[in-house]
Amino acid sequence: MRVHLCVVGRLRSGPERDLIDDYLKRFDRTGRALGLGPVSVSEVEDRKGGGMAAEAVLLRKAIPSGAKLCVLDERGKLMSSPDFSRQVADFRDQGVGDLAFVIGGADGIDPSLRAEADMALSFGQMVWPHMLVRVMLSEQLYRAASILAGSPYHRV
Repeated sequence: MRVHLCVVGRLRSGPERDLIDDYLKRFDRTGRALGLGPVSVSEVEDRKGGGMAAEAVLLRKAIPSGAKLCVLDERGKLMSSPDFSRQVADFRDQGVGDLAFVIGGADGIDPSLRAEADMALSFGQMVWPHMLVRVMLSEQLYRAASILAGSPYHRV
């Protein structure tokens, strides 16, 4: 199952980019034997200042046709890491070819795009900068693959 991160904003060089690259590389390595990956990242930017609606148009273009859609939103479902790993495995086992995670910009995700999602995931009720959400999602994807592989990376 291919995994896509469809995100608003361009990530420059720096510690966040280094962390994301490291976790996604680990995910690809660990996930390959589990039928997970590769991961691709599509960054979109609304240069005309059209807000969430314009960002939603760009994000829709980045989401592969037929993909299961998971939006990252503070109103989404709170999940433990083992529950998240089971959800990823369930999508894979159901024959889902593409799983797209969407991270919105500073104002969040347009309600119309949120309504199209198969799943909404929250990293808590606090609002996180979208660049940090990318880091956290990348780490959780690697953790999910590690859990599914039986690795000691995740300790309860």
